[in-house]
Amino acid sequence: MQRVLNEKEAEEFLEKEGFLIVKRVAISRIEEIRRAEEKIPYPWVMKVSSTKISHKAKIGGVILNIDNQIKAQNAFEELEKIAGFEEVLIQEMISGEEAIIGLKKTPEFGNAIMFGKGGSKVEELKDVAFRILPISQKEIEGMMKETRFYKTLEEKQSDTKIIKKVIMQVSKLAKKYPKISEIDFNPLFISSNEAKIADARIIIEED
Repeated sequence: MQRVLNEKEAEEFLEKEGFLIVKRVAISRIEEIRRAEEKIPYPWVMKVSSTKISHKAKIGGVILNIDNQIKAQNAFEELEKIAGFEEVLIQEMISGEEAIIGLKKTPEFGNAIMFGKGGSKVEELKDVAFRILPISQKEIEGMMKETRFYKTLEEKQSDTKIIKKVIMQVSKLAKKYPKISEIDFNPLFISSNEAKIADARIIIEED
């Protein structure tokens, strides 16, 4: 059996493991928007959060540029109509290069790690590369250089260093928790000498 962590659970777990997460708050009722305003300044991203929904953007489950309470209330009402709705995740809006980092346990090779250009068009761009774990710093660099996205990051050497660090963190996480069968960070925002996870998905094997 497998258990899919919802976004809130996944991000709380990752934060405890030392990953940087975009500032966020989860709400289940429209009245809680005022509480969120006290914690996160506008503008916001509002997203449907559910263990039953994996591709939120494709079904209209991500609403950007929320800059006042009326827009926030309207967005909540739209998101709660989505089948499988559990709660709404409110996040601060940040900018930067969007990367994707993933991990998947395969029956043939064990854990495979992925890196590439992230965002809503990741499947369309197909600008990703893979390696089998365990992985060295040299192998991480080789994987990154296989992507077109690397040229964009190379202009800022600090960006490539940050991503290498996150990839190694994911590798160590997989070793520490062997029951993790899948990890997906998309997007991972790279900016201001740091990498912040804006959306995370984790699947865990259960006995």
